[in-house]
Amino acid sequence: GKLNSRYVGPFKVLEKIGKVSYKLELSEELSRIHHTFYVSNLKKCHVDEPLAVPLDGLYFDDKLHFVEEPVEIGNHEVKRLKRSRIPLVKVQWNSKRGPEFM
Repeated sequence: GKLNSRYVGPFKVLEKIGKVSYKLELSEELSRIHHTFYVSNLKKCHVDEPLAVPLDGLYFDDKLHFVEEPVEIGNHEVKRLKRSRIPLVKVQWNSKRGPEFM
């Protein structure tokens, strides 16, 4: 299975395999994914442990793609440019990211 283009984690690096691959300690929810990744698929993470988002509130489909669904539609406004108007809508998502998840 493949992960969506968004980054999930952070995960502990268990060992370096060759010059361009790393073996990661994946969580139980990701047990169907192979634990070895090329460097180009990883992103360096400098974060305090309490800031990491737990996977227990996230949803994955049958192909292990991250499922992000709207929970609530919030405020809306129209941004006016010279000759056009752009509708802006705040949406609360189930992914638990961002300020107050909105």
